Amino acid sequence: MPASPSTARAINDRLALRLLQQEGPLTAGQLKQLTGLSRPTVADLVERLTAAGLIAVVGEAGEQRRGPNAKVYGILADRAHLAALDVRTEGVAVAVADLVGRVLAEASVPIGGDTGTGPAVEQAVTLVERVAKEAGADRLHTVGIGAPGLIDPSSGELRDSTGLPEWHRRLVATLQERLPEARVSVENETNLAALAEQRDGAARDRDTFVLLWLGHGTGAAVVLDGALRRGASGGTGEIGFLPVPGTAALPTSTDCEGGFHSLAASAAVVDLAADHGVGVGAPEAGVVRAAVDVVRGAVARVRQQGDSALAVPRSSDAAAASFLDALADRVAVGVASVVAILDPGCVVLGGEVGQAGGQELAARVQDRIARMTPLSTQVRTTTLGGGAVLRGALLTARDRAQEELFTPGQRPRLVRPDGGQGPSSPPPGRSVGVVDRDDDPRKD
Repeated sequence: MPASPSTARAINDRLALRLLQQEGPLTAGQLKQLTGLSRPTVADLVERLTAAGLIAVVGEAGEQRRGPNAKVYGILADRAHLAALDVRTEGVAVAVADLVGRVLAEASVPIGGDTGTGPAVEQAVTLVERVAKEAGADRLHTVGIGAPGLIDPSSGELRDSTGLPEWHRRLVATLQERLPEARVSVENETNLAALAEQRDGAARDRDTFVLLWLGHGTGAAVVLDGALRRGASGGTGEIGFLPVPGTAALPTSTDCEGGFHSLAASAAVVDLAADHGVGVGAPEAGVVRAAVDVVRGAVARVRQQGDSALAVPRSSDAAAASFLDALADRVAVGVASVVAILDPGCVVLGGEVGQAGGQELAARVQDRIARMTPLSTQVRTTTLGGGAVLRGALLTARDRAQEELFTPGQRPRLVRPDGGQGPSSPPPGRSVGVVDRDDDPRKD
């Protein structure tokens, strides 16, 4: 059954807007070529998008051609502002961007484990408000939050989890109260990291892959046939609870100690390094920083020894290689479990520790997987590291905002947490866009 005229117009408008964002400046002829639409149809959609306040004339082009200069149209990037939060056990990072996802301001703040719930929430919310002000955002249209723990698939809320700070859950509710016009959503941090790796990172060429997060804790995100899989209770990828050999006890329903977490979380990595005689940095820098430094240092020593093949290995070089081998043994246990069940063909080692290990760690893990399973599996290193969560939260916020606003012909409305709606009339601002070389876009 053919689409109705209104549906066809909406499809055409959204396609044009996506092209404006992805391709940058385009002539009307290029827009016609990329969309496959006729010139009159392209002219109609330009008029509609302009009338809807989604694009505007931002200049002229065509000085090198005969005839009148062409009008330049662009997406009104400042029509809406977005915020992304990466909420960790030890702090929070915030970025504010415009409608096309261009970051305008960002900052982070540490939050100590001895900070009370109320003060911790206030620190985080104050940071959001400060970064928004620095970005020139009068209000936020959409807020995307990445946090550790389980997300209830029915409510979309962060579930109460033993071992995670109470201020995480309170922060989401407080942001909804302080930003009543914003659409606030929360997603598991590892899932957001996987989204970022698929869009902008190491898995751009993969429809099916698993991201294994190696940071303060461990986690996994599963992408099958291009879709993120969350599971019946939102717990897909909670690999920290995976029972593994080499631990003193089994994990419980409330504590992942004794599971894969005990082999590959940052604290376990630091302890492993000490067991192999590899120096560990000052503990006051934080356990994640200590794990990153010790892994990065070991990688540097191994590479240096490899570049000096004729040199006599030092004891510290041997210790570094032994440590990386032992770490790869541990990581391979988790990867092999994932491969046996899902056969993803590709596993990305993400997080701060995964990035620190680089190709040296990834290659060691892949060698072990090749001996442990008949299933061909690439093991790759993250290209985004710890920043993948914030990037994924921003991409999610941008997608949600554009889904609502890139619907010409309807008056954009903002959904409040209480279910009410209010009109949106964002101010005009910067644009990125399309070049229309026809002064009258209807002319052939």
